Amino acid sequence: MSKSVKIWLIIGTSLVLIGAIIFAGVMMALNWDFTKLSTVKYETNEYEITQGYKNIKVITDTADIVFIPSENTKVVCYEETKQKNLITVKDNTLVIEAESKKWYEHIGINFGSTKIEVYIPAGEYGALTVKASTGNTEIPKEYNFESIDISKSTGGVKCLACASGDIEIKTSTGNINVENITAGSLNLIASTGKVTVSNVECVGDLSVKVSTGKATLESVKCNDVISTGSTGDIKLENVIADENIDIKRSTGDIKIDGCDAGELIIKTDTGDVKGTLLSDKVFITKTDTGSIKVPETLSGGKCKITTDTGDIKIEIKK
Repeated sequence: MSKSVKIWLIIGTSLVLIGAIIFAGVMMALNWDFTKLSTVKYETNEYEITQGYKNIKVITDTADIVFIPSENTKVVCYEETKQKNLITVKDNTLVIEAESKKWYEHIGINFGSTKIEVYIPAGEYGALTVKASTGNTEIPKEYNFESIDISKSTGGVKCLACASGDIEIKTSTGNINVENITAGSLNLIASTGKVTVSNVECVGDLSVKVSTGKATLESVKCNDVISTGSTGDIKLENVIADENIDIKRSTGDIKIDGCDAGELIIKTDTGDVKGTLLSDKVFITKTDTGSIKVPETLSGGKCKITTDTGDIKIEIKK
């Protein structure tokens, strides 16, 4: 290594150390509160709604969205001063939509987060649509909708509201939690995150699709249960399907406890299949590496279980 290179390395190291010392000093003065470094300013604004509406649509980039029962309708936003939310009623729909930013308004340091609180009376509504990039969404039990459609990139969804029609919830990174509801059908899609469904009754089908994450279905009654996934375990407890239970996994265990359906098709490439059913089935099983233990029953619907690497163990619980 030449002398000039060594000198530049010493200078570079010294500058890094000096920068680290200055940064530490600044953060100590700010009590290590990174939000104080933000160049983006926020404010709280309240928007009163006096017009009538049936449907609700929320379109935002980054915000937590919370619905709160209230006697009157209003929207309270903790929002950026340079990107406020536009609150309007058009075509019988309450629309909450973030203003578009100019390209240079995206430049800056931002450690804060925005929040949209939607205060509406408890009761029945039409279609609920939520489109968001980042942030959590909560829908409480005091509401009933004709349909619910929630799509998010990053953030969790907790839905306690019923729908007479379809409920569809999609998230790329975040958990999905659906509890104590009735719906026409329920379609849940999560790329990376946990899906939890409990105390749910559907007239139609319940579909759960995950790429990487666990799924838990508890106390569910519907027409069909369909679940696919790449990596992650799935647990079904007290799940009753009038027609079919169809579960497929690439990697993950499948556990069934006190479940039943007219017909079951269960497949995992790498994982065990274990649990209990409530009625006799005609078992068709196959595993390349593992043991098989199922009842020798000759009546009932078909129960086909396949795993490449894993054990199969099913009992009848009467």
